[in-house]
Amino acid sequence: MPKRSGKPRDVNALARSIVDEATEEAPKEQEELQVEPPPDPDKDPAAVALGRRGGRKGGKARAEKMTAEERSEAAKRAAQARWKKRV
Repeated sequence: MPKRSGKPRDVNALARSIVDEATEEAPKEQEELQVEPPPDPDKDPAAVALGRRGGRKGGKARAEKMTAEERSEAAKRAAQARWKKRV
């Protein structure tokens, strides 16, 4: 089982959290500590941005189109997949 120390795994984020603790600054939200990976030079930045925008709204739009029964089935499959990893 993985350790859950609450420390970020990214080296830069870890360094920032150490400095924040040493200088007694308030800890930042976990979302702010995540660093985005560098852009791939082979990809078009406009296409990447468009894909991110669609991906962010995709799950919510998909859930709105599904019936209650379909959402329930999707949730069951997701739960089974999560528990399968633990065993």
